Amino acid sequence: MAVVLHRDSPMPVTARLSRNFYDRLGDDIANELVDWFNSVDSTYRQDLRELNELNYARFDAKVGQRFAESEARLEQRFAASDAKWERRFTETETRLLRWMFAFWSTHLVAMAGLVFAVTRR
Repeated sequence: MAVVLHRDSPMPVTARLSRNFYDRLGDDIANELVDWFNSVDSTYRQDLRELNELNYARFDAKVGQRFAESEARLEQRFAASDAKWERRFTETETRLLRWMFAFWSTHLVAMAGLVFAVTRR
């Protein structure tokens, strides 16, 4: 049983091969086989890294899009709420002005009546 490590790989493949395997194929062929496993492993790691980066980029784009959509919905709600409050304030102001006009016009008529009554005497 032997452990063969590849020096160039950041995370080498540790192969546990029986002594019988080394005896039949020889150390050079067994080491070449381990090197091939390491190169395949490195290729798959790079492919996996690229796939993960691509998936993360798509995920990040979707999250950004969803935040933008959520922000747009919130802006619409705030705009609708502002419009509703503006309408209510305008209606209240209109009622208040009508009430004030009715109040002051009634008082003006009453004062004019008093002035007219006092001047006629």
